[in-house]
Amino acid sequence: MIIDATIAANDLLAQVFNPDPETPPVADKLLRLVRYFTWFVLLSGTLAIIYAGGRFAWEKWSGGPLQSPKQVAGALVGGIIATSAGTIMNAAIGV
Repeated sequence: MIIDATIAANDLLAQVFNPDPETPPVADKLLRLVRYFTWFVLLSGTLAIIYAGGRFAWEKWSGGPLQSPKQVAGALVGGIIATSAGTIMNAAIGV
């Protein structure tokens, strides 16, 4: 009885095939959206660094307390993470 179950399981597993990978039907639109989002993130990071740099110059010139170096550092760290997201995902997925 156990041998019959094993043979039946082997026959069932032999019917399972290895499908060829293919792209989903809307992959091109999704990739376009990802490219737009990447462009927006890079533009936002660049504008944040420019704004924080201008604020840093204004705080230095007016003699007020310096709070903008934190903004510059935050924008730089955010930019590094945003631009390396693809590399991080490729390493995590193992492609």
